[in-house]
Amino acid sequence: MTKKKESLTIGADLSNLFIEDSLKKKSVEGFPINQALATVTRQMEVTGFRERTISDYNLHVTHFAKITGVQVLDEITPEYIYEWLSSMSVSNQTKLTRLKCLKAFLGRCFDIGWISTKFWKSITIKVDSPVKTGASEKDIRLLLTLLDLSDFVQLRDATAVLLMYQTGIRVGTLALLENKHVDLNAKLLKIDGGIIKNHQQILLPIDGDLIRLLTVLMSQNDLVRRDHRIRNNFVFITKNGGPVTTSPSNNNIQKRLNKYAKEYGLKNINPHALRRGFAKKLLDRGANVAVISRALGHSDIAVTSRYLHLDKEEVAESLRKYL
Repeated sequence: MTKKKESLTIGADLSNLFIEDSLKKKSVEGFPINQALATVTRQMEVTGFRERTISDYNLHVTHFAKITGVQVLDEITPEYIYEWLSSMSVSNQTKLTRLKCLKAFLGRCFDIGWISTKFWKSITIKVDSPVKTGASEKDIRLLLTLLDLSDFVQLRDATAVLLMYQTGIRVGTLALLENKHVDLNAKLLKIDGGIIKNHQQILLPIDGDLIRLLTVLMSQNDLVRRDHRIRNNFVFITKNGGPVTTSPSNNNIQKRLNKYAKEYGLKNINPHALRRGFAKKLLDRGANVAVISRALGHSDIAVTSRYLHLDKEEVAESLRKYL
């Protein structure tokens, strides 16, 4: 008699085992956004990016993930990006700024190999681009005559204004200038890539008036540092000998220029206007856009073209020369 096979009874319920396992795999498929963000920002820190830039990456990418609920890079689609943009109650210009930050992050993920296509390239925000005028030489000269150059702080501020207007350097770079960057004999700023946004060394000429101001200021700096027992080599320091900036958003010289503009009724006396004034002055004197772009430290000449935003009358007048 053939012995009947007995079935083996399993007490545990395994009916959903492989379904649940499949879902688990799907939920972790791809590279997690938070891990990608940590890796990207760590690379940025190592390669010398500004703290403000790294902070923006963390802020906006984290906000994107929170609003959309997306956890991994492979899940990101244009629809999620539009959903994120729609959630913001801010101006289009602010949306554009945040979108650029997210795009830059995704671009780095693409370069590393975590994303296979640049699906975000066509997404943009339209904004009006008002013409931003630069500081005029007339207003700069007026301010310099109003400042008391026998006062240390006002001497420092006058030197900073003239230096930014003559060289176009950013106020953040100005705050990091050291004595080694100033060649008084050659009448040059010799700025290394470590304190410039695009990390490229540049030489910028300065004139005799600025040389005189820098010579006196650097001499006074030594006295201030000695009296307060401070050790640094910054060209621009506070009256107590310390650095003029403690964070990207806290710059003593920028605050002082805002104060002068209000006090004396000057329209465009601020670091960005001084930089634009420098660029416009070069253009008016015949410099080509490539040279201006290099002087400003722009990585893309298209940025310089937007920087030199000309109104319709200026374009027409320039074209008339070639008729």
